[in-house]
Amino acid sequence: MCGIVGILGATPAVPRILESLARLEYRGYDSAGIATVEGGTLDRRRAPGKLSELRAVIDAHPLSGNNGIGHTRWATHGEPTEANAHPHMTGRVAIVHNGIIENFRPLKEELLTKGVTFEGETDTEVVARLLTAYLDEGMPPRAAFQKTLSRLVGAFALCVLIKGEDDLMFGAREGSPLVVGFGDGENYLGSDAMALASLSNKLIYLEEGDWAELTHTSVQVFDADGTPVDRLTTISQVAATMVDKGNHRHFMQKEIFEQPTVVAQALGRYLDPVAGKVRLPEMPFELATVPKVTLVACGTSYYAALVARYWIEKLARVPVEVDIASEFRYREPVYMDGGLAIFISQSGETADTLAALRHAKAAGQRVATIVNVMGSTMAREADVVLPIHAGAEIGVASTKAFTCQLSVLAALAVDLAAAKGQIDAAQEAAFVEELETAPKLMARVLAHDDAIQEIARAIAPARDVLFVGRGIHFPIAMEGALKLKEISYIHAEGYAAGELKHGPIALIDENVPVIGIAPNDELIDKTVSNLQEIMARQGKVILLSDNAESEAEGMFARLEMPSAGELVTPILYAIPVQLLAYYAAVEKGTDVDQPRNLAKSVTVE
Repeated sequence: MCGIVGILGATPAVPRILESLARLEYRGYDSAGIATVEGGTLDRRRAPGKLSELRAVIDAHPLSGNNGIGHTRWATHGEPTEANAHPHMTGRVAIVHNGIIENFRPLKEELLTKGVTFEGETDTEVVARLLTAYLDEGMPPRAAFQKTLSRLVGAFALCVLIKGEDDLMFGAREGSPLVVGFGDGENYLGSDAMALASLSNKLIYLEEGDWAELTHTSVQVFDADGTPVDRLTTISQVAATMVDKGNHRHFMQKEIFEQPTVVAQALGRYLDPVAGKVRLPEMPFELATVPKVTLVACGTSYYAALVARYWIEKLARVPVEVDIASEFRYREPVYMDGGLAIFISQSGETADTLAALRHAKAAGQRVATIVNVMGSTMAREADVVLPIHAGAEIGVASTKAFTCQLSVLAALAVDLAAAKGQIDAAQEAAFVEELETAPKLMARVLAHDDAIQEIARAIAPARDVLFVGRGIHFPIAMEGALKLKEISYIHAEGYAAGELKHGPIALIDENVPVIGIAPNDELIDKTVSNLQEIMARQGKVILLSDNAESEAEGMFARLEMPSAGELVTPILYAIPVQLLAYYAAVEKGTDVDQPRNLAKSVTVE
């Protein structure tokens, strides 16, 4: 969510912090700010809105210094105003924070009774005031910072500068990621490798409870008890060059059209077409011994998990549970000895999914994760990592990561089925051959771009839109509705087509477009029958199907889809619903890549 950058540098920090924060704009934010320490004096500039607003403030009132901290904020406590923007400063400290301090109210009340005054409403200011109180008591900076951390409850990443200390910066991590970067006579802190990509590729990922003390020439890492610890130094593969849109209007459009390429890349890592085999990374257990699979994710990744349940249960005949990550721990799930729990997250930092992963691991489950970021916390903590190889995804609304997740999950389903003896070598080879066709068929769907754009213009004025599907395509209907909600701000819902008569059909009139997902499978007749019920009530039906005979009189529009097998079809049908959402949002003039109130990486619960 929030972006953090800290520099103890040898050259002016502000231009470099602004460049690094620009790399993090895709994460979503509503205010930004920078603080520096020079000659022992703290100074800062803040602005609500985009980085361009902060740049304007700095142009009007320059900020100097080689040492600084920067932040892009996504509001959790307090409105997105200048007073609530980070960094927060007292007379002695400047601090930026990602996360939520759950016990900030009692801490604030404690400080108020001591006569401390507050400028804003945020939990972060409480941390700044608490640290200042300990410094005012005469504690050395290290002791004061450690004492402050011991009082905090919640999820946070912190980066701190102290007045009078030009050669000192503190960072801490509890529940939200923080990375240390190494330079030549410089050292850095960042919310992730992307934040530091232009500064350093030599990184340490702080572990839970870790905190770090940085100078220009040294880094010391401590655990929660204050014991010095050594953490693994890694070399980041994140490109130092800024990702650009190319010839596309938005990153989302670019990422939609990249899907044939990135899915081919992902499948290339998992399929051996010559041998007709799926090749998963080596696992510390035998797939054949897995009695049950649990899939856990949030948002779009959750819909990928729902699709995978159909594949795994049908092909491997292994029972599958699918959970929303934010609910998983609270229903007291019943685990099975030797069960495989798979956690899906584009960023690998999604707070609820990470907490669920730790819950399952503590219960003795075998833990795998499907992520796009190999250096992420989930990738480091899982027993098995299945990377999706989608490349950097900048648009807040996930597109290419979703289809790459589906591709990896399809390969996993085939491999599990083979391990369980539910399919023979010839069947496995046939499934591998089918998956190999996905990129070419995806390109054929993208060739309908103009037709989809025309349909999107027609649905853009709607107040409500329904998406319906059956079986494995019900999750695709839900994903289509989510995409439309996220970026066009049109209210949309995804329903199982057979459930329409149990309530949702009451919403239907001539002003409600309904997107029907109806591939030519064993359920098509039932789905088309449901769509005819909608048309009988003047609903605007838009049919996505590869069945040439499925068009009915009174249908508003129809998009011809290519025919494919059961593993590839859900991947294909994801594309038109993505494009419908994209072009509807463009028609309405919304901020497609950074929709309101949303963040790319949700690192708070």
